[in-house]
Amino acid sequence: MPLSEHEQRQLEQIEQALYREDRRLVRLVRSSDPRVHHRRRVVLALAGLALGAAMIAAGIVLPLIGLAVAGFVVMLLSGIWALNSWRQMATVALGDAPRRSGGKRRRSRRGQRNRAARTSMMERLDERWRRRQEGGL
Repeated sequence: MPLSEHEQRQLEQIEQALYREDRRLVRLVRSSDPRVHHRRRVVLALAGLALGAAMIAAGIVLPLIGLAVAGFVVMLLSGIWALNSWRQMATVALGDAPRRSGGKRRRSRRGQRNRAARTSMMERLDERWRRRQEGGL
């Protein structure tokens, strides 16, 4: 349920006051941000890519084929992890849910009618809530 403009301003003022007073809270909020989490995963995956490349180079320079193969596996898994984390980070940044299917889905008339009914019901509930908050009931 969306907040009114007045409530949003009050919430922003409270958040700013908390951020000014408590630096530890700022660190906790930022560390729980999903974008920070996914960015950290991308950095770790890139470090894994570098480690895998070093393992491949060491396996080639030293006659250790197993080390080179292990380095390739590490690079492959790190690359997959980096791409998945990058996609999730982009999805969180855009605020969209990832799409599961490539094509567009058609909605039946019945689904559209139900969605319209739900929308109008939510609008009625919103209006009732506003009236209660304003003391109109």
